[in-house]
Amino acid sequence: MSGRTHARACPERTCVGCRERTAKTGLLRIVAAEGECVPDPRGTLPGRGAYLHPVPVCLDQAVRRRAFTRALRAPGALDTKVLRQYVEQTTVADQATP
Repeated sequence: MSGRTHARACPERTCVGCRERTAKTGLLRIVAAEGECVPDPRGTLPGRGAYLHPVPVCLDQAVRRRAFTRALRAPGALDTKVLRQYVEQTTVADQATP
């Protein structure tokens, strides 16, 4: 035997809010588009991405620390209204699911 394992490694990313490393599947990809942070749940939008736990606590931490501007290398401040609506909707949907 060659000693190679057949188990595939799960890619990890760091949440820009809480700075915790987590499996990529547990995070939401964020992309900068036209001066605002846009959620990319499928992970297919072009451009540099940042990752965030889809919970309001991590979103608030990221906004407070101005993490999106740094992570996405944006020239100015980014609007997070669309992202906040998406996170709140997914949080409500998760809580409603038994």
